[in-house]
Amino acid sequence: MSLTADLDGVVAVVTGASSGIGRHMCSVLTRNGARVVAAARRADRLAELAEADDRITAQVCDVTDADDCTRLIEAAQDLGGPHVVVNAAGFGDARPALETSVEDFRRTLDVDLTATFQVSTLAARAMPDGGSIINIASILGLVGSWPVTQAAYCAAKGGVVNLTRQLGAEWAGIGIRVNAIAPGWFPSEQTDQMFDDERSMTWIKRNTPAGRPGRLDELDGLLLLLASPASSYLTGQVIAVDGGWTAR
Repeated sequence: MSLTADLDGVVAVVTGASSGIGRHMCSVLTRNGARVVAAARRADRLAELAEADDRITAQVCDVTDADDCTRLIEAAQDLGGPHVVVNAAGFGDARPALETSVEDFRRTLDVDLTATFQVSTLAARAMPDGGSIINIASILGLVGSWPVTQAAYCAAKGGVVNLTRQLGAEWAGIGIRVNAIAPGWFPSEQTDQMFDDERSMTWIKRNTPAGRPGRLDELDGLLLLLASPASSYLTGQVIAVDGGWTAR
């Protein structure tokens, strides 16, 4: 089923736009009328996106770099925005906690959590008429990942969950909504190995009440709700799209 929203005149920023969920959300937003500033480190992939869709502006950006993030928001301002920000940049290594260095732990938090804070605060200062910030969290910010070993990723996404609640409360009075989508098991660069592994897929299917992983298009409805005025009284919420994983 194709879901639609009227996003004409909306300028959106999407980080982590070169692959996976971020890339998919760029296309969903432009199909519904938005202009999108797509941000990622991989210039070649961003160029492909922009060449395929004239509603996308490519902006090479390392979200852990303050100057890059400032330039990202300025690019959105040049287009008359930002009105919507999707913080989709993130990564996580599946390794045991006892084999994770403090430096690796900090790097994961820098990309997944600190960058979300940095982009969000820069964007909020550029939203005098309000707007919507949509953080991509994870079910692993709500529950542990065991038997998958991802302590740093779980900690970072748990931080995104409560950062979303706090910013949603702080900024409600100035018309900025902050919410998060917490996907379950969806195809992405991070999950490629699991999706290609029969035992991993069997584990996902057995432990997901819906009996299968998610399809990227199953995130579209929530994205469009949060990006549009239909969610004008919705803020500080973290909504799991997980086939029932966290309801078990």
